[in-house]
Amino acid sequence: MKKWLAIALCAMMMLCLVACGGGESAPQGGNEGELTLENVKIGLIYIGDPSDNGYNYAHDKGRKFMAEELGLKEEQMIVKANVSEDSACADAINELIEAGCNIIFGNSFGFMDFMAEAAEEHPEIYFCHATGIKSNDTNFCNYFGRVYQPRYLAGIAAGMRTETNKLGYVAAFSNSECNSGINAFTLGAQSVNPDIEVIVKYTNSWYDPTGERQAAEALLDAGCDVIAQHVDTTGPQVAAQERGAWGCGYNNDMTEFAPDAHLCAPVWNWGAIMKQLVEDVIAGEFTGGIHLGSMAIGTCYLSPLTDNVAEGTEEKIKAAYDKIVDENDEFDVFNGPIYDNEGNLQIAEGEKASDELIAQNMTWLVKGVRVD
Repeated sequence: MKKWLAIALCAMMMLCLVACGGGESAPQGGNEGELTLENVKIGLIYIGDPSDNGYNYAHDKGRKFMAEELGLKEEQMIVKANVSEDSACADAINELIEAGCNIIFGNSFGFMDFMAEAAEEHPEIYFCHATGIKSNDTNFCNYFGRVYQPRYLAGIAAGMRTETNKLGYVAAFSNSECNSGINAFTLGAQSVNPDIEVIVKYTNSWYDPTGERQAAEALLDAGCDVIAQHVDTTGPQVAAQERGAWGCGYNNDMTEFAPDAHLCAPVWNWGAIMKQLVEDVIAGEFTGGIHLGSMAIGTCYLSPLTDNVAEGTEEKIKAAYDKIVDENDEFDVFNGPIYDNEGNLQIAEGEKASDELIAQNMTWLVKGVRVD
């Protein structure tokens, strides 16, 4: 583990609070009487299984972090895994409500409308939705983090490692969440290697082990020698290793699964936000709305660099990291001028992308990106 990253990681894990706002007290949830850490019951709905060693693993790791920090018992939590983004989500919500849950977390974008409807029908219960864009000001929030920040750093590692100047990127969907990550990764790579081209393949699924691997193999066939990803499994990293290429994982440090290929990964500490949201409910301070964590407070960060990175990578990443987390520094991942891959000016010089643009309206890809 590189020394500065180890120190930064430890510091970030200690600073696991997200500013979730104040405001008027909201009504207490499902059980009669006052909610406490001793009687609260929490339901969690996952799009996949924690055994994916990716997104769902990271979310379940966050659940365990939250439980340990708050002193919750296992019987105070109910997990519904492998829930699809259809009526199965509504069924899972109803089952958790019937089981007495006061707070329900959902970790996939497609759960959003089901959770919004349930929040309206059950004002006494709190709903917390990861990666979404809908919320209210009483009992329904969405939460995410500025994961584009460590993606920019991963792009630096990829840009310094490549020999072909072609980077592959396996993404789930063409939406703002994925596109902001692709753009940040590309800008990071171009900051150290202006000749970089990033080739993207969308799988149209968050969790598709076979499809993710096949997309990575197609990118490798196209001449890419570093594979990045915004999908849930380790398949793209394993494919990179089998072909003698390099890779940047996601959600979890994937070095274990591709030790000869993996460079680093943007990873999550979902537990930081989850812990704060539960504390807000208990304190009567839950306000709904949007909760957005950052690399500076440990919601997301870059995994330790492996020995597979190119010489000089650590220094380049540290310099960029210091600028990103310094509130007094004018640097931002999405500082203009930024042009899209059709030559249109999207962010003017002297401006930077708004949170709304990054989270909801980034429908374009930066110069140097090609969708295959």
